[in-house]
Amino acid sequence: MTYQKPIPLKNIDNAPYWDAADHHEMKLQKCNDCSNYNHPPGPGCSKCGSTNLSWKNFGSDVKGKVYSYIISYRPFLPGFQNDIPLVIAQVELDNAKDVRIIANIIDCEPDKVEIGKSVRMVWEDITDDRALPQWKINE
Repeated sequence: MTYQKPIPLKNIDNAPYWDAADHHEMKLQKCNDCSNYNHPPGPGCSKCGSTNLSWKNFGSDVKGKVYSYIISYRPFLPGFQNDIPLVIAQVELDNAKDVRIIANIIDCEPDKVEIGKSVRMVWEDITDDRALPQWKINE
């Protein structure tokens, strides 16, 4: 079956993030001047404005905790109608506490999600050359 949801596009700022995701790894943009992580990535540091940026590879074993979440009971874009209810969370990374990533928590009942719950990143291969980061509850 063909993937029905919008496919995130790579651009000059986020290409290293998506290239890593396509290989089931996570890379985050880091400022070389103030050590701040930028997510989502951009042309300059969100904290100090520096353009002296690099990328840190966090590998494929990425864990975090649910910082906040909502449960959506209606599809907000075409293709999401079969994912309802959808748990959309902000995940605080264990290895980069200042980073919170917007995340879909998949394969769990919404009532199992709570703030502080441990989660891990997994990847959904949505096309031959694109993988999408998703999250699952650590049991």
